[in-house]
Amino acid sequence: MSGQNCLTANAWICGEYLRTRSQELLDATAQHVLIALSSVVIGLLAALPLALLVRRWRGLAGPVLGLTTVLYTVPSLAMFALLMPVFGLSASVVVTGLALYSLTVLVRNILAGLDAVPAGTREAARGMGYGPARLLFEVELPLALPALVAGLRIAAVSAVSLTTVGAIVGHGGLGNLLYAGLDSFFKAQVLTASVICVVLAVLADLLLLGAQRLLTPWTRHIRSARVSARPGAAPSSSPASSPPAPSSGPSAAPGAKKAG
Repeated sequence: MSGQNCLTANAWICGEYLRTRSQELLDATAQHVLIALSSVVIGLLAALPLALLVRRWRGLAGPVLGLTTVLYTVPSLAMFALLMPVFGLSASVVVTGLALYSLTVLVRNILAGLDAVPAGTREAARGMGYGPARLLFEVELPLALPALVAGLRIAAVSAVSLTTVGAIVGHGGLGNLLYAGLDSFFKAQVLTASVICVVLAVLADLLLLGAQRLLTPWTRHIRSARVSARPGAAPSSSPASSPPAPSSGPSAAPGAKKAG
């Protein structure tokens, strides 16, 4: 079924819908990506100082982690309703709500990644004259990247999914099309918006995974070394390597030029 017939018949798959509504789909997708991306970035900017605060004063771990967990349990509709008196019917309601949701996983993962940095590596860095800021950004954060990116992947996929709920305030990206399609039982619109949401979530996950592998090349060497060390495994042509300790040269720590 093709052309105007698929629209008249209200088919699930309709090329004519894609052709005639392409600009509407592009605009909704752009808004969806902007809202999801903004919420994850803001969540990360808020989670990092919170994780550092908890690591510095362990007594704050309970209140901070408890608060982020409580925020995550608030239903999205209730969260947006609580934020509307502050931001009005704007995209800021959705962005702020999703950023608050992301704190649960981001704070925990950043804290876990920082706690996993070997004490010997920290001592070696201090012995080379690294101050607290340089130690954090050139040694600890690069080594904590796997845990941090794992949290970002969860937060990004959740943000892409929950952005659709923003349709209740008119800023839901693809959610606007999805809810409108459900109201009118417009099959092609519902299916198309749903498929694009899934594709965006998969792309976000793959992009972050690829970024993690680019920023943490030493983890690939460690995995290769472990495979080579298994009984019966063929010897590796390259020596096993581990995260290098800080030195006085430009490459003082893994990711020294890539942290950010």
